[in-house]
Amino acid sequence: MARPKKNEAPDTTQRVNLTVGVIERLTCRTDQKAQAFLRDSQVPGLRVRVTNTGAKSFVFESKLNRQTIRRTIGDVRVWSIEQARAEARRLAVVLDNGLDPREIERQQAADKAAHAAAAAAHAVTVGEVWPLYLEHGRPKRREAWKPRYLADLKAMAAPGGVKKKRGEGLTRPGPLSPLLALPLAAINEDSLKAWYDREALAGRHQAARALMMFRGFLRWCAGRPEYRGQTDREAGRAAAIVENLPSNTRRTDALEAAQVPGWWAGVAQLGNGAASAYLRALLLTGARREELAALTWANVDLQWRKLTIADKVDATRTIPLTPYLAQLLASLPRVGPYVFASASKSGRIADARSSHAKALQGAGIEGLTIHGLRRSFSLLGEAAGAPAGAIAQVMGHKPSATAEGYRPRSVDALRPFLEQIESHIMGLAGVVCVPDVGPGMLRVVGGTAA
Repeated sequence: MARPKKNEAPDTTQRVNLTVGVIERLTCRTDQKAQAFLRDSQVPGLRVRVTNTGAKSFVFESKLNRQTIRRTIGDVRVWSIEQARAEARRLAVVLDNGLDPREIERQQAADKAAHAAAAAAHAVTVGEVWPLYLEHGRPKRREAWKPRYLADLKAMAAPGGVKKKRGEGLTRPGPLSPLLALPLAAINEDSLKAWYDREALAGRHQAARALMMFRGFLRWCAGRPEYRGQTDREAGRAAAIVENLPSNTRRTDALEAAQVPGWWAGVAQLGNGAASAYLRALLLTGARREELAALTWANVDLQWRKLTIADKVDATRTIPLTPYLAQLLASLPRVGPYVFASASKSGRIADARSSHAKALQGAGIEGLTIHGLRRSFSLLGEAAGAPAGAIAQVMGHKPSATAEGYRPRSVDALRPFLEQIESHIMGLAGVVCVPDVGPGMLRVVGGTAA
């Protein structure tokens, strides 16, 4: 066959030695298909594809398991002929090994996307995930955070620099604040230990409490598919950290029987009437401080002598309103929805520790906390002869299944036991009361129960 002239288009039915000139003259007739191929005579499988628009590119074409495999190598303006031949030879070797280059490319693309996703995930910081934890996280067997605990979580991670509500100056960053800038994937035994050691210098117990909260955050992250791969759930339980935690000694402070008269007198003489009544009510009910501080007049039934208070375990619990406590509450002014009102922003008593400290100082009692009044109620209740189950139910604890077969009592069934405890405490305090006319009312005829 005669060699085509240099100004003629090459014959696409024949293999030719690809040159720049041959490729330039290659055309695709518009009356034929949308594309045409010119085969290279040096490397089997290498072709130049030309479309009816004039676009040209190197392609590789061969068969694998009787299936045609065609892969685009690149534009002829970008790839040289030798580069295209080298790539065609590589693809031929891949096929000769029984592999499909298309699948290899798809796998490489998937691996690249996975690496990019992993890199993006490892770039996620604790500070980006923490707000999601506050919004969607919750304690076990609970539908939502308790408001006070949620406030503590926010305070632990607060950046600081805000004007103090009390006193001069700006607030300090919360203990967890330094961790917010770290990538979640960087939270491990070493980074957490370094953080804990720094925070412990300012206060070991505060740092330990922050660590306990952060453990909860790590547990939540480990339970989320999008964060599980970056989370070291056990980082906060490493031996190097745990061995340096302060001892978790439970407080045992409580009023002794001999201390009750002095404590009662000191509290009764406080200038703050709401704080005075609040502290006595804590001792007479065994309630938690926040439960009683949030008590509203709507939940005080003076007619049928009942109190409905918030509960840590259940939503609320209802307990009897004993005679002296009914008189005490009835003597308080109604200046808002809360029983123990104050001029604070919340409208209710927020912190009675300073008032309690004054009463303790006058009575010569040391080391008694507000929560110690709750323990005092339990111990004094036992001394009064009340059943353990009744005491636990009034305090908001589940009655012991082994001690009493788990028998929750009605309010009326609890009433004689709670009145028995109140009578015992009043006797220790030296207060003698005589009932007045009207349900739940009485008259103080002796002692320091002003």
